[in-house]
Amino acid sequence: MWREMIGRLYDDAEFAEPASDEAINQIERLLGQAVPDELRELLRQTNGVRAEYGSGLVWSAQEIIKGNTEFRQSADFAELYMSFDQLMFMGDNGGGDQFAYVRVPARPGDVFVWDHETDERKWVARSLEDYLERRAGSDGDDWYK
Repeated sequence: MWREMIGRLYDDAEFAEPASDEAINQIERLLGQAVPDELRELLRQTNGVRAEYGSGLVWSAQEIIKGNTEFRQSADFAELYMSFDQLMFMGDNGGGDQFAYVRVPARPGDVFVWDHETDERKWVARSLEDYLERRAGSDGDDWYK
């Protein structure tokens, strides 16, 4: 389902081999947060999706772990920004802004954008599918502004 839908929206979509259940479970273990069901299903079909000149539409399981761990453990970020502990980043715009689920408290399906210049966290989509459709229907990497 996900590959077909994304393929229709993005001519340049690059898919990966499916993520293993172990890789997805590792996200939960290392971040201490449940992976949203829709993200889990997408990762089971393709371990991340690149498009729009290589930007991370949806990160791989390994990128989710790495990106979230770096954001949470960075002393520099701790001084500059509000805590990232309640977020699960899962994609980016290629220019510094990141897309995330709010996991604490859980907001099933809702996708937010974190603006790296203002530290603003703003709702952008009601689901992963809505996020991908809105992003595809835009001109440029700042469609959410």
